[in-house]
Amino acid sequence: MISAVLFISLAVFLCLNVPVGIAIGMSAASAIIAGGRLSLGFVTQALVNGVDSFPIMAIPLFILAGEFMGQGGVSKRILNVCNVFFGRISGGLAIVTVAVCMFFAAVSGSGPATVAAVGSMVVPTMLQRGYSKSFTLALIACAGSIGVIIPPSIPMVIYGVSTGTSISTMFLAGFLPGILIGFALILFCYLYCKKQGWKGDSEQFTWKRAGKALWDGKWALINPVIILGGIYGGFFTPTEAAAVAAVYAFICGVFIHREMNVKKIITTIGSACSTTGTTMVILGCATAFTQILTIEQIPQMITHSILNVSSSAVIILLLINVFLLIVGCFMDTTPAMLVLAPILLPIGLSLGMSPVHFGIIMVVNLSIGFITPPLGINLFVSSRIGNTKLETVTRGIIPFVLVMIACLMLITYIPKISMLLPDIFVK
Repeated sequence: MISAVLFISLAVFLCLNVPVGIAIGMSAASAIIAGGRLSLGFVTQALVNGVDSFPIMAIPLFILAGEFMGQGGVSKRILNVCNVFFGRISGGLAIVTVAVCMFFAAVSGSGPATVAAVGSMVVPTMLQRGYSKSFTLALIACAGSIGVIIPPSIPMVIYGVSTGTSISTMFLAGFLPGILIGFALILFCYLYCKKQGWKGDSEQFTWKRAGKALWDGKWALINPVIILGGIYGGFFTPTEAAAVAAVYAFICGVFIHREMNVKKIITTIGSACSTTGTTMVILGCATAFTQILTIEQIPQMITHSILNVSSSAVIILLLINVFLLIVGCFMDTTPAMLVLAPILLPIGLSLGMSPVHFGIIMVVNLSIGFITPPLGINLFVSSRIGNTKLETVTRGIIPFVLVMIACLMLITYIPKISMLLPDIFVK
């Protein structure tokens, strides 16, 4: 009965358009009232305990780092460097967009932040050069989803905290899947743009021009080396790396590039605080929801049910992927990861999978949720940047979704894509 109340009330609140974090908290409270064994103070306690974690501190810091990068000129310089090397190819600006998103992902950890920072720079230029609006906005929405796959990644932090998996190992495992998806998108852009006749930059490549762009962007290019090198070199933890990323982005924006004044700093911090506040509410409420799931032994029941469907690992993983793709259409990455990781991980473990590999599968699955309606937050951010209707973006998103799903299948059924680097570097 308690399980039924928990899930039915959550569905009702979401259908009533209640914010996701509040809906999760209210459904947990409804289950507590129906069960009568716990007091409502349980939810309050979970709200505090859910965010009272050192690794969780990485989330607001990475959000702040992403905001400072976008507003402080770091992203613009990365774009200039990529444009020098890739801009002349057919569909060059589309390829540059994917490359910049991959680079930005290596320091921001957020999909929507990547879309907002990169999209505001490339979308006007792409439209001016004749790229269709639906392709342009769908591209930036999809490329932005790489922001949560290439480390550092906020969903990987959440997965690590909720399942007890090493966050550093998760980061290491995310490199090759992220690069695979990036190159797949680049290949698709090249073939599609060549078919459409969208040519690259007419400006000739010269080493002098390349050297100038590299020198101007040197501080931006060093950023991922400092952050990721510090983590894997043992100099600081992922949480401390997030703090370093935020401070470094601030220094670049204020003192090196000098593109942030006091007013811009206050606005940027305000935007980061708004995003962080929403995320923390979701985290706290999802903690209460997850604890009730555990008390009611729902993860064990779901594991048993799925395993009874088939004895084939291929079929079970396919079912999990389909399930997560559907969930991603209706639920944000953070609550989905918090609620579902403890439920689905036992299934992966029963199949003999590494928790790290299973975590990468979840992250890639839910990253596709960024570009699938009706939730599809990257679609909303992209349509806002393009000042157009959501329908325009969704018209162009279908081929990108298919490319992402093809990469997901490779990552799911070829564990080495995720586990090669952890197997080499983690003893």
